[in-house]
Amino acid sequence: MVVLRIRKAHKRRYALLCLSIVGFIMYRYLGTAPGGRRMSRRVGLSANASQFTLEGETFRILGGSVHYFRVPRAYWRDRLMKMKACGINTLTTYVPWSLHQPERGVFHFQTELDLEAYINLAAEVGLWVILRPGPYISSELDLGGLPSWLLRDGSMRLRTTHPGFAEAVNTFFDKLIPKVVPLQFKKGGPIIAVQLENEYGSFAMDNTYMPFIKEALQSRGINELLLTSDNHEGLKEGGVAGVIRTVNLQKLNQGDIKYLNAIQPNSPMMVMEYWTGWFDAWGDLHHVLAQEDMVSAVREILRCGMSINLYMFHGGTNFGFMSGALTNPIYKALITSYDYDAPLSESGEYTPKYHLLRDLFSQYHSEKLPDMPALRWKETYEPAIMYQHLSLWDALSFAEEPFKSPTPVNMENLPVNSGNGQSYGYTLYETIITSGGSLKSGDNVRDRALVFVDRHYIGIFKHQNLELAVPDGKEKRTLSLLVENCGRVHYGKAIDKQRKGLVGDILLNNTPLRDFTIYSLDMKTSFIDSLNQAPWMSLPHVPSFPGFFLGRMFTYGYPSDTFVKLPGWGKGVVFINGLNLGRHWYIGPQQTLYLPGPFLNSGVNQVIVFEEQEADYKITFEETPDLGMAVDIQ
Repeated sequence: MVVLRIRKAHKRRYALLCLSIVGFIMYRYLGTAPGGRRMSRRVGLSANASQFTLEGETFRILGGSVHYFRVPRAYWRDRLMKMKACGINTLTTYVPWSLHQPERGVFHFQTELDLEAYINLAAEVGLWVILRPGPYISSELDLGGLPSWLLRDGSMRLRTTHPGFAEAVNTFFDKLIPKVVPLQFKKGGPIIAVQLENEYGSFAMDNTYMPFIKEALQSRGINELLLTSDNHEGLKEGGVAGVIRTVNLQKLNQGDIKYLNAIQPNSPMMVMEYWTGWFDAWGDLHHVLAQEDMVSAVREILRCGMSINLYMFHGGTNFGFMSGALTNPIYKALITSYDYDAPLSESGEYTPKYHLLRDLFSQYHSEKLPDMPALRWKETYEPAIMYQHLSLWDALSFAEEPFKSPTPVNMENLPVNSGNGQSYGYTLYETIITSGGSLKSGDNVRDRALVFVDRHYIGIFKHQNLELAVPDGKEKRTLSLLVENCGRVHYGKAIDKQRKGLVGDILLNNTPLRDFTIYSLDMKTSFIDSLNQAPWMSLPHVPSFPGFFLGRMFTYGYPSDTFVKLPGWGKGVVFINGLNLGRHWYIGPQQTLYLPGPFLNSGVNQVIVFEEQEADYKITFEETPDLGMAVDIQ
């Protein structure tokens, strides 16, 4: 009995000690600001007269955008610490619905998409957070970050209260919002504000939509300050009652400030997106913004007493098929890199912009800024020699079972991926023809199609090329169209019209083709891995195109970052250890693909290149990026 009483006493003391430790940690976490100052956590960020206040004290937002889904998770801390060392006090990030819910009922919030871990890391580093959960985010992502399976509904009206869209938004928010509610400021977390949608004033197709989004957030427990974000033209239409408006711009003029103040008097003013650079499209030049112009505009914004968020502070990479497209004045697909000419480069290097901003922001801090983290080593590795080849046609047996249809079916409506259709990649359409003649695509190829007869290349369909000559022949032959989704438009009122693949009839001698066999080639990791069992041919036999090329890359010790270059190659996709790095295309401007060290193994690494046109049989690895010939942003 004595022993039992002693054991119980020890348990009570142990429990009391544990409770004390937990209580101390909660006290420190809940009551301490990222800057180290104690806070009561009752009021949060407020819009009082001409200034924001945080817990009643004047607070200027010095923000920067870094998107977790564009940065390898192993580098999140590095990028955020570099942000903190620049004098930034607030992280802003979008939440990409398309990545978190790739299929109806399937949600991903792990590994590279662990939003909660990212927000908690921001708090640990000492940053506040402005969350921008959409549901539409633009951000130069395919379909503006909306999942493509929404387009299976032929009557879908995106970014409205159309029942199908509203129901899908509610389902997504039911999963997303409970994850971030505990991370709000008043609950001890770093989230001080939440943005509704993104630049809705430029779309404005439904005046009940933004109130619906506001209610969808608040009813699920969002109780921090709400913001909207619009360019000058959308400021008036994009507002919502009780929500602070902010403006997006690159070139500052007093007209923007006066207009914002006129439609929202006696409120704090903020530039939610000051564009530090710009994005690039395939076939264009690499856009850059002079560092002097950037820092001059930022200095003037701060001089006017406004808060600011740098978009982007660090752009990162559109790994895989994330990148979107432009539609005005003509369709242009966006490149893989999202370097954005930002203060922190795609691979996390300091730029002259970074140093100028650090000098400027240091004037707005009473304490010395943290030291700048050391840079990571970049490596020039030995070239990977491609020693095996697999034709596209031999790879088809490793794709999903083909689907037969009397008429063309667009990507989104294919019966694949558990009834969610195909989101990205290529789709192969094959049918039998018995004559040659004129093949016309109209506007029904989205976005680019390589055309074959009996698997011999005869030409290409794209937006500017709508007719091809098919060689004569009366015997039965197979006509194949390999159609690529080069990226859905991310912005504008054409967003409802972004179905891909063949979206209508293809005519041979003005007669619609019928009876198709359709293969979904979305190039997922599972498909690439399955090719290990395929009948690869040893090079240097003469390869056919399109096809896959296999090689090995060797690293020693702890792998470093590098940049993949493909001189002598045409257009395609690069896979390292089964991971899709993104597209390459000789037309540029981008000439290298960023390969982060965490994607590599120490020792042997598998390299696969899917190539549409031509190959040099080796790829090189360089220590510096090549984003192409630069042009100043006008």
